[in-house]
Amino acid sequence: MLDTSWEKSGKWYKNIVGDEGHYYHQKIILPNSLRLLKLDKKDSLLDLACGQGVLERQIPDEIEYVGVDLSPTLIKEARSKSDKAKHIFGVADVSKPLPIDKKDFTHASIVLALQNIRKPFGVIRNVKEHLKVNGKFLIILNHPAFRIPKYSFWEVDRAKRVQYRRIDKYMKPIEIPISTNPGKGEKSEETWSFHYPISAYSEMLFDNGFVIEKIEEWVSDKVSTGGAADMENKSRKEFPMFMAILAKKIN
Repeated sequence: MLDTSWEKSGKWYKNIVGDEGHYYHQKIILPNSLRLLKLDKKDSLLDLACGQGVLERQIPDEIEYVGVDLSPTLIKEARSKSDKAKHIFGVADVSKPLPIDKKDFTHASIVLALQNIRKPFGVIRNVKEHLKVNGKFLIILNHPAFRIPKYSFWEVDRAKRVQYRRIDKYMKPIEIPISTNPGKGEKSEETWSFHYPISAYSEMLFDNGFVIEKIEEWVSDKVSTGGAADMENKSRKEFPMFMAILAKKIN
């Protein structure tokens, strides 16, 4: 059976994300996620595949929060960094029925993790079960069209002096192993990426009683220097790194 838990890679993940999140968490993911969620003090949030709690630490104390992840190491880390009485964490496979009684969360989220879960439709089904009608569900993904591990690349057209993305596969679902430490060769721990086209996510949401309210595509805010800077900066603005889907449960 394919092990997609990040338990074996928990130390590696903890090191690259840190307490406040990596660069893109801090500059793009977290500010925009909070803007789209629009949480009020009476709201409640179910945060699936929460990792070590990088989103939780941005959530006010008064908001009821439940974070769930399959990795005991990451959940232990999340608990150690939180002292908010209404925020709790649990270990569970978020693609299978959850050991949670609450069925009326106002909001749910899964941030940069759905693409690492083999059965994303199980995750969305869980959100349907635990979200109230008209509740909001926020999905943040590495962009499914432009960031497909091992099947998307930066290339340069020297004649036109243009940097562009080459995409080798898109429509077909793909299971992609990712080495967390390529220098170790076969001894490196692995995580997995599961590619689906954008239309597949739309269908999964539709089949579970959701309508998509908004899709946003977020580009990198980094700036290059040097001889290729103009070309790189232009292409960076054209090809988004992340996609956000905000959906509403209607039945």
